[in-house]
Amino acid sequence: MGDIRVGTASWTDKTLVDCQRFYPEEAKTAEERLRFYATRFATVEVDSSYYGLPSARNAQLWAERTPADFSFVVKAFRLFTLHHTAPDALPKDIRTALGPITKKNLYYADLPEEIAIELWSRFRSALLPLQAANKLAGVLFQFPPWCLRSRANHEHIVRCKEVLGGARICVEFRNRTWFDDSHRDEVLQFEREHELSHVVVDEPQGFASSIPWVGEVTAPSFVMVRLHGRNANTWEAKGLASSGERFNYLYSAAELGELADKVRPLAAKAERTHVYFNNNFKDYGVRNALDFGRLLGS
Repeated sequence: MGDIRVGTASWTDKTLVDCQRFYPEEAKTAEERLRFYATRFATVEVDSSYYGLPSARNAQLWAERTPADFSFVVKAFRLFTLHHTAPDALPKDIRTALGPITKKNLYYADLPEEIAIELWSRFRSALLPLQAANKLAGVLFQFPPWCLRSRANHEHIVRCKEVLGGARICVEFRNRTWFDDSHRDEVLQFEREHELSHVVVDEPQGFASSIPWVGEVTAPSFVMVRLHGRNANTWEAKGLASSGERFNYLYSAAELGELADKVRPLAAKAERTHVYFNNNFKDYGVRNALDFGRLLGS
């Protein structure tokens, strides 16, 4: 098998910090927490970049505060993945350049071309310190449930890859039409043709946003697995106290064993396999990730 790395989908999650069951008491700053996290895991997913554009300065600090062989997957900014985005999430000068904004939320299609180009440029620049340190494993594009399988969305995904040049692009869908029986093979072929890393997921089933486990490697150099938990009661629930409530699920030892049996065949086909626990509720993700790493010997 190739290199297998296990981590979590965040090291800064508020419920993880507040529960006081992972970070030592003396780890009070962002720097101290990342340094401690990196003593337990060899990779992490950056989710803050989804909510606001990351900065090259922060990326440089992430690179400096982690061991030489540590790696990051950076989640793409929400506008790029066709999510609705509050204007306040944009840099101040971009908001000014857009002029008066009457909408509560913006979408990628609302952006003038020159603004879109500028946002992409800033996102690319923020990735450079991680690329220079050989610590950028990939960029995660997680598309929303309303992103249906269509020619326009296929073209948008290809455009995202073109804009980011040499970065590894990992694609996660959240609408079941992409992987229903009639279109599964077609979508996988699309990913292979464009060297997109298919994101394999474990999550609650039975919803329009549910994607089944599709254990395929579409880019031999890298495969990404995201484990969201199996809490069907909160998966599409409205009015939750926090986003973490949606992922309130702790995998059992038996379930981790089942998942390990599914991951090993993937790792046999890929140079690198990264597994991220996204059950970011209190310390559930880190507990499961530590146990899963031991199961895989990584």
